[in-house]
Amino acid sequence: MSAQRVALWAAEPDLDDDINDVDIPLTIPSYQNADLYDDPNLQLEESALLAAQAQIAQQTALAQIPDVVKRFIVHFHQAVLDNNLQEITLAYESGWNRLTEKFYARTEWPEAEIIAPLVNDDQIFLILYRELYYRHVYSRLQPDIDDRFHSYENSCELFNYLLNSDGGPVPLSLPAQWLWDIIDEFIYQFQSFALYRSRPANKTDEELTMLGSEGGAQAWSSYSVLNVLYSLIQKSRVNEWLKARAEGKSEEEIDEIVGEYGTKPLYRQLGYFSFIGLLRVHVLLGDFTLALKVMDNAGLGLCVGEKAPFTAPTAAHVSTAYHAGVCYLMLRRFTDAARVFTGCLNWVMRARQYHTRSYQYDQINKTADRMYALLALCQTLAPTRLDDNVINVVREKYGDQMTRMGRSEEGLSTFEEIFLYACPKFITANPPPYDDPNALALLINPPTPSSPTSSSATSGTPAITDPTQRHLRALSAHYLALSPVPTLRSLLKLYTSLDARKLTGFLDAGVDDEEVLSWMMVMKNAGRCVGRVRGAAGADKDEKNGASVANGGSTGNSLLDGEWMSISDLNFVIDENMIHIAESTVGRRYAGWFIRNSEHAARVLDGLRASPLPGSLPPPGARTQGKGGEPKGDTSKDTAPRTSGQKVAWSKVV
Repeated sequence: MSAQRVALWAAEPDLDDDINDVDIPLTIPSYQNADLYDDPNLQLEESALLAAQAQIAQQTALAQIPDVVKRFIVHFHQAVLDNNLQEITLAYESGWNRLTEKFYARTEWPEAEIIAPLVNDDQIFLILYRELYYRHVYSRLQPDIDDRFHSYENSCELFNYLLNSDGGPVPLSLPAQWLWDIIDEFIYQFQSFALYRSRPANKTDEELTMLGSEGGAQAWSSYSVLNVLYSLIQKSRVNEWLKARAEGKSEEEIDEIVGEYGTKPLYRQLGYFSFIGLLRVHVLLGDFTLALKVMDNAGLGLCVGEKAPFTAPTAAHVSTAYHAGVCYLMLRRFTDAARVFTGCLNWVMRARQYHTRSYQYDQINKTADRMYALLALCQTLAPTRLDDNVINVVREKYGDQMTRMGRSEEGLSTFEEIFLYACPKFITANPPPYDDPNALALLINPPTPSSPTSSSATSGTPAITDPTQRHLRALSAHYLALSPVPTLRSLLKLYTSLDARKLTGFLDAGVDDEEVLSWMMVMKNAGRCVGRVRGAAGADKDEKNGASVANGGSTGNSLLDGEWMSISDLNFVIDENMIHIAESTVGRRYAGWFIRNSEHAARVLDGLRASPLPGSLPPPGARTQGKGGEPKGDTSKDTAPRTSGQKVAWSKVV
């Protein structure tokens, strides 16, 4: 057809003239707003333009993510969808941390909106991903105010999903380690925001405006944090579950009591970890009595010889012991504090070889070091007998500091230094008045003591707004009140009876008999305290009862139970002006010494049995043959390092 058409055009040279003579009406349709695109001031719809730009930016950012990270996210998402605890645990504890060290050690992970196409925009997984994202920002980087607010919003979305689901318990399974980390990180971010909010100085105008807004006042409030923890306990009915287990009920009866939520491991573990979270929050707020009260049903776990209701992460046990010990220390129950610290530190030393591979190994060691420091304070305020292993470590770490603290007022600076290092970073429940500029300016620039409007000028002492300094002042006052005790104790140990005037002559000049007698009363009171165990902390006791055995052998249901008991091995009475001294000696405990040396002897014997006899050693370089004529001296083939491992979806070798 085309060939014919070409021939036609070639055969009719005058065809163009004929066409020009024909009048063909040519109709061109008119389009509305045809001159729209000629307008130089044309503006497209802003939302559509922003959406297109955001999509392009998302695709660009997604293309920059390494392929191994993309495969990891896809595999992680699939494991969460399948509720495959083994794969979730492997990805959470190994894959995430290894990829963080390789790609994101000093930068953020990709934002959830960027990786959303990889997980089909699964909102539940994106909430879990943001939880890991903000935890990485808090631990490795410096969060700004937007990160703090957004992490709070993500936490609210996560707990609303868990607590307010319409169809009953959510179909989600997470390992216990992750569930504990969720609660632990939730409280840490609350503490971090409270400390950030309590320092209004050096903040920009934008930060002051955000903190003074209604949303800024509600973000990370103490009420919202406590509400989440109590709601998890109530929803999981973990209190009823613990009571039913203590009463020896059957599994069917327990399931009927706790309901559909309490039978799910996800809610049960979150409820139990919320107990520990409440303990920590109340300690940070300074309510040490309530902190111990909430742990009545949960107990203190393995750190005091109690059997845990289920296998919990090591960090959960260490956190429980640390904060419970701080409660007892601040309540002046030094023997109970020493007992809790000693039990936990003994357990950590025994389990050290098992948690060295944990990514929380450094955090566990830091908390253990703080417990050693607090134990040194307990020994200074109320010397008691401790486990030999623990006291040896305490003396190795803080021997010089304990010697200085034993010199009464001269050791006050050392006492305060150790306390500030080992204590939690206490917070206040009430934020500064960001909504009142005048009150905020007065808080940032307080009036001088000479000012007539200053409240501290009338009281004579400056106001202390830092909660840590308030607790330090209270404990330092108790330490200073005991300053005469070491000197009196060293003198009284030399006598069985001593005249008060003679004792006064031994002391510094300027001290009268009445003052010496008042010091004796201080020493008498310092030798007694409220405790849950008879005798010194760390003494031999029934491991089955642990912390449940109160003073006098009665079973105490509350961690606050206890009776007055003597904790000093030096007792005295005053008969008119004569002081009669009686010193009680405690025999050495041989059980622990025998067990340790027996284990050492067993290890030495095993080593001797495993080593060959000197006469049977082959000469260097000699090669012997086995039954099949194969050389036995060269074992490099058998002992070659393994270069292959289990294949996973996001990497080559685990």
